[in-house]
Amino acid sequence: MTTAATETLPRDRALRRAFSVYPTGVVALAAEVDGRAVGMAVNSFTSISLEPALVAISAARTSKTWPVLRAVPELGMSVLAAHHEPLSRLLSSREDDRFGAHGWHRSEQGAVLVQDAALWLTCRLHSTFDGGDHEVALYEIADITVFDDIEPLVFQQSRYRSIAASELPG
Repeated sequence: MTTAATETLPRDRALRRAFSVYPTGVVALAAEVDGRAVGMAVNSFTSISLEPALVAISAARTSKTWPVLRAVPELGMSVLAAHHEPLSRLLSSREDDRFGAHGWHRSEQGAVLVQDAALWLTCRLHSTFDGGDHEVALYEIADITVFDDIEPLVFQQSRYRSIAASELPG
C-alpha cells in the first residue's frame, strides 16, 4: 500500500497545488481589437454541450485583457500545440505584443486564430456566470477546424508538458 506524503499549506497554496494535479490543455483566446491582435492564455476550457454547441472558459476578474475580449463580437479559441510553449508564456504575460513573431489568422468578424494550433474555434458569447474570483463564460461555437496531426500543449503541476503517443498492440 502506498501512502501519500502530507503537507500543511495555507489554503490558497493548497488549492493551487491540488488543482494543478489535473492536466489541462492551453487555449489562446484572441481577437483583433483596434487593428491589433489581443489575446490571453487560459487552461480553464471545457466542452459543455453538443446542441447547442457550447464551450466554457473562465477568466480571472483581475485580468485587464478579459474585459476587452469579452466585448468582441467573435472570439478565436486556439488549442495550442506542443511547440507553442513560448507563445503561451507571452499570452500569459503583461506584454503589449503578446503574439511576437507567432503567426495568426483573422476571421471576417475579427476572431484571431493561432497558426499551427491543434484546434481552431470561432465563438460568440452566449452567457456569463459568477465564478468567485473568476468569471465563467459560455461560448457558442460558430466554426470548427481540427488539425489531427498536431499534438496539443499540456499544462500540469505548473509545468508545460506534451503527450507521448504510444501505439497499443492491435
